[in-house]
Amino acid sequence: MKLLDSGFRRNDNKLFFLTFYDIASPKTGGNMAGKKKGRKISGKKAGLSPGSLVYVGSRTDEPVRISIMDYDADRIDEIPEATLDDIKKCMARDSVTWVNVSGIHDTAIVEAVGRLYHLHPLALEDIVNTRHRAKLDDYENHLFLVLKMVIQEPETIRIVFEHVCLVIGPDYLISFQEREGDVFGPVRERLRKTKGRIRKSGPDYLGYALMDMIVDHYYEVLDQLGEEIEAIQEEALSNPTAKMRRAIHDARRQVVVLRKTIWPLREIVAGLLRGESKLFQDGTMIFLQDVYDHVVQVIDTVETYRDLLTGAMETYMSSVSNKMNETMKVLTIMATLFIPLTFLAGVYGMNFKYMPELEWRYAYPSFWGIVLVVFLAMLLWFKNKNWL
Repeated sequence: MKLLDSGFRRNDNKLFFLTFYDIASPKTGGNMAGKKKGRKISGKKAGLSPGSLVYVGSRTDEPVRISIMDYDADRIDEIPEATLDDIKKCMARDSVTWVNVSGIHDTAIVEAVGRLYHLHPLALEDIVNTRHRAKLDDYENHLFLVLKMVIQEPETIRIVFEHVCLVIGPDYLISFQEREGDVFGPVRERLRKTKGRIRKSGPDYLGYALMDMIVDHYYEVLDQLGEEIEAIQEEALSNPTAKMRRAIHDARRQVVVLRKTIWPLREIVAGLLRGESKLFQDGTMIFLQDVYDHVVQVIDTVETYRDLLTGAMETYMSSVSNKMNETMKVLTIMATLFIPLTFLAGVYGMNFKYMPELEWRYAYPSFWGIVLVVFLAMLLWFKNKNWL
């Protein structure tokens, strides 16, 4: 598993690490299935021709799972464990077919599904490349979207990103995911339990619903991150330690990762809103506008968090500087108080034979009396100057 970022999380007056990962993670709220750790495969595509299918992602032994939801306004057929033959049967029907492929490490299956729907080779190449940035491509007979799904685990403190691809055609939608489990559970429930707009609309509306769920989960992550930033701001002012400086830097890196992930999504939705594709109906555009507004809000929130963290760093540096100044002030006052005392001790500590005060009977108590008077006088003077 490739670590993207880490930070601190505050809970019960303590700070914990908050971590970003770039693949899906253990079970999340009933929608996430178990995930196995892996490591990145790199350097496998150099010199290959365009359209070559080479999986770039985390090693895994999990089987690829295909599920189908075939529906129209009056009925819905769901196949949790589907095969390519099941896909062919759905293609012959006059309905909307949602094919979900969980696991893209098996390039043969990805290629077989792409062959059934005549997907462009470049789209298939991007599907199996988990490092690809979010984007939108129009291949005339289908739209291809690369998205990044963000999920925060409820029982741990990790935040994970998963590579998700959507292929939207005239009567079908194909979703490709790195692993089993996603954030699309509410969309599936709407398809099962309602005969409303989602069942009466085409795959363009289904694509909108999936994008909307992805954006909504950014809100959940940002809410949690906002709490972390608030805790950081409090700690930066009250307890500016080296640990807090690291927490601020880590939180800033988290914001950068979120910013890099969400900005391309704005371009994708804006491209769909331009209405250049005939696959998206006019009735879906108003809903896409809502998604665009949400994306803009997420971007504004990310920018606000970045400014807050910049302010938190400035507060931390100011607090550290003030703390250092207070320390230097105390040390300077202590040194200043002892300067005249050191002078007196040095004078009467000289080893001269003829010093009349040394032979005086009350010389010793007089010396301590003078020292005490000088010390108290300097304390009162400092107090009068508001230096203490």
